[in-house]
Amino acid sequence: MPLFALICRDKPGHLDTRKANRAAHLAYIEQTGVVAQAGPFLDEAGAMCGSLVILDVADRTAAEGWAENDPYAKAGLFENVSVQAWNRVIG
Repeated sequence: MPLFALICRDKPGHLDTRKANRAAHLAYIEQTGVVAQAGPFLDEAGAMCGSLVILDVADRTAAEGWAENDPYAKAGLFENVSVQAWNRVIG
């Protein structure tokens, strides 16, 4: 069964939105228990500017539902979100 990668790009100038919702986002990750790996993308200055989240869920519909309910998404942080099936080969 494949995993699902969420590739999320922040709206420009929304670092404060990310910071204000970070605790809720991390709590959501812990509460749902389906995140295999996750972390922020960094811009040239080292500031957070997006997210990569690897989900271990049954299907694309579940991955999309998780993404829609992420506090970051609900706060309007993301410019775009891509959901991609992903097959772990190493790690």
